[in-house]
Amino acid sequence: MTHPRRLSAVGPTGLIGAMPEELEHLMALADAVRRETVGPFELVEATLEGAPVVMATCGIGKVNAAALAQALASAGVGRVIVTGVAGALDPSLRVGDIVVSRDAVQHDVDVTGLGYEPGRVPGEPLSWEADPELRGAALAAAEEVAERDGVRALLGRVASGDVFVAEAQRAAELRERFGASCAEMEGAAVAQVLSRWSLPWVVVRSVSDTADQAAEVDFRSFTPVAAERAVAVVMGTLRRLSPGR
Repeated sequence: MTHPRRLSAVGPTGLIGAMPEELEHLMALADAVRRETVGPFELVEATLEGAPVVMATCGIGKVNAAALAQALASAGVGRVIVTGVAGALDPSLRVGDIVVSRDAVQHDVDVTGLGYEPGRVPGEPLSWEADPELRGAALAAAEEVAERDGVRALLGRVASGDVFVAEAQRAAELRERFGASCAEMEGAAVAQVLSRWSLPWVVVRSVSDTADQAAEVDFRSFTPVAAERAVAVVMGTLRRLSPGR
């Protein structure tokens, strides 16, 4: 497998959130903010932890996420961090725990009728691997936040699909089939696009629910707290990417 371009790549760090609440804390912390409308997206150019960033909300789902990933690649970002919340598939995860992507898979892709394994997009790998150096920085930041807040941080597979997983049986099936740690609706689409551009990426997710019958209640209740924790990981990652670190 060809790995994405290394972190010495020129260009600001792109930050993607699906929902406004997943980026609002970052927006509040940013300096030198400049806004630009590109197609359907508002790109917010700013500085965080001394590093240039371009932040944008894509909207929910893989198509929205892929469209923003393309826009950021065209805008010249050097790497991308996808941040926000996810549902736990690993039974050891609890609300508030943090998952950093080892890789990402699209769990709702089904071309088995033509002989492909579940989740595989024809012509693509089954999963896309996050940039090793970028995910290392994110994991170190996640472990720091986890120790501070008394939660868990782990490196795992992110399963993306255009479905809100809210059944324990479905969650168990995804865990068994793909070995995924968490489920969300954007990360693997960003991964597919950026891998074509040879751009480094990583997904940072804080668990907002356990992807079971209580998922909707948990999601609505804990999303603000979980999103804030993911933001702390993003800030720690940016510090580790700054020159001299």
